[in-house]
Amino acid sequence: MLLVKGLIVLNLGYITYQDLRSREVYWFLLPALIFLLGYLHFTNVLRLHFFNAIAINVSLVGLILGILYLYAWLIIKRPFFKEVFGFADGLYFLALAVAFPSVTFVIIFVFSLIFSLLVWLLMKHKSHHEGTPLAGYMAAFLLLIFIANWMSNTINLYLI
Repeated sequence: MLLVKGLIVLNLGYITYQDLRSREVYWFLLPALIFLLGYLHFTNVLRLHFFNAIAINVSLVGLILGILYLYAWLIIKRPFFKEVFGFADGLYFLALAVAFPSVTFVIIFVFSLIFSLLVWLLMKHKSHHEGTPLAGYMAAFLLLIFIANWMSNTINLYLI
């Protein structure tokens, strides 16, 4: 399990670094993250709870992306995947969806979006790139959550 946690830390760190530096992430990092986080989730809960949580979480992500797509299409009239939302961001959302039970997923998802907004507001004047490195900011947040949780071991993220 220590190897899986180490790979998760390396993966999240590299996603953060790449997305902040160049607004691009190597394609294989996100499927690897989905597998690693899913494996960690699977080993910490009952099989039935795992599959129920994934169904609920993926449905929530689909609903959020659907609403965001409609907003981009109807209100701001911009192409969704070209200007509004990155494909890596969607894969990162999917990684979070398989990573945790539903309540934990919602809490981490919402707070990682708030964290991303706050960091973007603080850093937007210093960036030379267009857009927001959403997957990078969210990966940094999850990295901090995992490190704090694994070092203190106070709250089991899979029992919330």
